[in-house]
Amino acid sequence: MHKIKLFFKVFRIFAKNSTFMAENKRLLSLDILRGFDLFMLVGLQPILRQFLITLDSSALNSTLLYQLDHVQWKGFTAWDLVMPLFLFMSGVTMPFSLPKYLRQHSNIALWKRVLKRVLLLWLFGMIVQGNILSLNPNAVYLYSNTLQAIAIGYLLTVPLVVYLKPRMQIMAIILLLIIYTIPMVLFGDWSQHGNFAAEVDNLVLGRFRDQSFLATDGTWQVAQWYDYTWVWSSITFCCTVALGSIAGEIIKRGNNNRNKTAVTLLLIGISFIILGSIWGMWHPIIKRIWSGSMTIYSAGWCFALLAIFYWWIDVKGHKKGLQWLQFYGCNAITAYMLGEVINFRSIVSSLCHGAEQYIGDWYPLLLTTGNSVILFCIMAVLFKQKIFLKV
Repeated sequence: MHKIKLFFKVFRIFAKNSTFMAENKRLLSLDILRGFDLFMLVGLQPILRQFLITLDSSALNSTLLYQLDHVQWKGFTAWDLVMPLFLFMSGVTMPFSLPKYLRQHSNIALWKRVLKRVLLLWLFGMIVQGNILSLNPNAVYLYSNTLQAIAIGYLLTVPLVVYLKPRMQIMAIILLLIIYTIPMVLFGDWSQHGNFAAEVDNLVLGRFRDQSFLATDGTWQVAQWYDYTWVWSSITFCCTVALGSIAGEIIKRGNNNRNKTAVTLLLIGISFIILGSIWGMWHPIIKRIWSGSMTIYSAGWCFALLAIFYWWIDVKGHKKGLQWLQFYGCNAITAYMLGEVINFRSIVSSLCHGAEQYIGDWYPLLLTTGNSVILFCIMAVLFKQKIFLKV
């Protein structure tokens, strides 16, 4: 017990410069919504998906499984919303945090802080998906992860929030969507390997593009099944984060009439869903290249979810039964890193391997559930010990 207490004491010292701010200065709904997003990623989806796979196939199972996986190319599922929501929420806090920081520090200090955050997120992204832990230079990928998308989206959104008024921020978002879309229409198509964004990734990232490999003829190639894009899509990553900052600005300005604020967020969300769907008739909704229509469509769902959580939690004050989601929401990067990097199934397997002979096909579900439970317990302990890490 003494060693455990000593561990948390050392951990607090490590985390003291990035400690979570007092709860009464935060949007509780945002923490819980962020926690819901992370819980879907590292908890509910893996368990539910494994459960449905184990069951006999049926129409209902097939429908649910479809919604719990990424769409192959065109279209959008519930699971496709996890990453846009993560980016969107990173922007919601910006109208609160950046002006406050600038009131106390210089522009130079602000940009040092921004660049430090971007570099850390980039490094974490390479740890999660960039294959940096393989210690093999030929297997390292430079730009391939959600955390890096947040990093570049955050970097490009900072000047919009700091130097432009909200109306000009909206104009900047529209301009960025136009800049993204024009070459996508003129210099390619909307196919998996014929789109302009894929060509940019091949040109800029080259051998450092995700899923690149050294072919037998000595040339670097990208796996045919891989169709995510990052470099050109950074423009629309920025749009998603910036739209989140617009949502944050609406909440900030509407603090005196929270009911009206919630309605405004919901109406914007519904309008964006409709607008994105209409735009998608000409330029498809494709998450893997973060198309303009997908950016607007997914932002619509993000606005709507934020409106619902904000109204229910911050306006009406209902938080009973939801506070456990803060375990994930207040330590989102930690939850994401642990969930993506460390496989706790090995612990479950070491303790429960004897059960396989009795439960047969259900054994993978036991491993998946155990993995999620262990991660939940870690996040709960961190929360209870008031250890909150942020970049």
